[in-house]
Amino acid sequence: MSNQHTVDGPPADAPADGDPVDAPPPRPTTGRRLSKFRVFLVFAVAAATITGVWFFGFRVDPGTTGAAGSTSWFAPYVDVTATPRYAFEDVPSSAPTGAVLAFVVSAAGAPCEPSWGAAYSMSSASDSLDLDRRVARLRQLGGAVTVSFGGAANSELSIGCTDPAQLTAAYQSVVDRYSVSAIDLDIEGSASMAPAVNERRALAIAAMTTQQQVAGHPVSVWLTLPVGPSGLTAEGLSVLTSMLAAKVPLAGVNGMTMDYGVPLEGGMAGASELALTALQQQIRAAYRAAGTDLSEEQSWLLVGATPMIGQNDIPGEIFSPSDAQQLVSFAKQYQLGRMSMWSASRDKACGPNYPDVQVVSDACSGVDQTPGQFAGILREFQPGQPSATVPTVSADASAAASPSAAASAANRAADDPATSPYAIWNVNQAYPKGTKTVWHHNVYQAKWYSVGDQPDLPVATADQTPWTLLGPVLPGDRPAPLPTLAPGTYPDWTATDVYVAGSRVLQDGVGYEAKFWTRGDVPGAIPQSPTETSPWELLTS
Repeated sequence: MSNQHTVDGPPADAPADGDPVDAPPPRPTTGRRLSKFRVFLVFAVAAATITGVWFFGFRVDPGTTGAAGSTSWFAPYVDVTATPRYAFEDVPSSAPTGAVLAFVVSAAGAPCEPSWGAAYSMSSASDSLDLDRRVARLRQLGGAVTVSFGGAANSELSIGCTDPAQLTAAYQSVVDRYSVSAIDLDIEGSASMAPAVNERRALAIAAMTTQQQVAGHPVSVWLTLPVGPSGLTAEGLSVLTSMLAAKVPLAGVNGMTMDYGVPLEGGMAGASELALTALQQQIRAAYRAAGTDLSEEQSWLLVGATPMIGQNDIPGEIFSPSDAQQLVSFAKQYQLGRMSMWSASRDKACGPNYPDVQVVSDACSGVDQTPGQFAGILREFQPGQPSATVPTVSADASAAASPSAAASAANRAADDPATSPYAIWNVNQAYPKGTKTVWHHNVYQAKWYSVGDQPDLPVATADQTPWTLLGPVLPGDRPAPLPTLAPGTYPDWTATDVYVAGSRVLQDGVGYEAKFWTRGDVPGAIPQSPTETSPWELLTS
């Protein structure tokens, strides 16, 4: 989320307090030719009208969407593709924290295909990162999930995907897959802020949110944009105005209070206060230009703040825990709508083996702190989860609405091998480190070698169980097929032959390797008692 930049020009003048929010008049189109995107959007609007629902969400205009009925919230950004992997789903159920998962961008060589950081497709992220299951696990615990599109690296979808239907479908596919009711558009860099790109993005998001509203599953939209002490840059302001022109139901504008690149008075927190105050004024002015007057309170609720904790990309710019405390006090005073941070995986000290804390790391903050200290401070801005980001329908986690009731119902039914992605846990089976199994409709992974340890046996602390709960079995899960090999790759197993460590055989086309001397032990068979250990290891590659 680096946004190194300098800011020119003063913020837009703030309008005076107006009357209660009114719907803005339709955009004039006389004398203008409709682009392909506008023609596409007309059809989307017509479809909504036919169903009996007005385009902007039952007559709700973007000027009121973020300003009325929203709840202030905190959730840190989590870089999905960063290593080491950050366990955003590992939160206490007594105080669940949401997560803003970043970043969905165009796949390499396929601009209309969404990917995670151009490194994982949606399906490969599920397979390699267990992302779908981890999202479901966070919801089991009461946490909320927001998906962020864009970021400083790679290509935001609207840059390369110029077909209106495909662009809308790309955004829609991500919303559908993760059943989110809030998205974040992190728009950085000149390429992603070009006028044609802004128009494509705004109209595609408008079409997608219209479809969601008609379906009864509205999606709120946050813009995340670079700011300086004078507020949004001219490019950032154009992103906002394009969204308002397309009448996207904005939840707010989240200022990246980081990497200012100018001399700072009052430190990082002081610069952030100036930036957010200017942003609030710009939001009021932009909404007024679009035909909607906002009060002071309404416009502040449309403001979000995301600092880069610790060492920023620009040398000398350091956001400290005391800066975080000052920013939280400011956010409470003015009742901002949102607080985030970049990023959860950085919320710890770098330690003595990190050579230069002035060099930014994606795994530590570069300042002296206790683990999770920044999140602990910023969370105080507004405890609890935002109503705008708690999904109303969770296709990938049936326990989201009522975890205890759903879990109770699930436990009454036996695990079904036909719908489980991994083998059902067996008391007599040995599970080496890293092995996954299913028990009571949840997926567990062994932290160390285990035999006979029931995965959901209650324990006081995590170090007392060899199992990590990854998340629930998902709708559509099926057993992973065993990797088969061509006949003759290895000799077929026979009950009479003796095999020593390293011997490889085929059993029903599946490859196995002997861990120690064996004769008569069928590869793949489940041991009959906890004292038995299979001499065979499955060959997975």
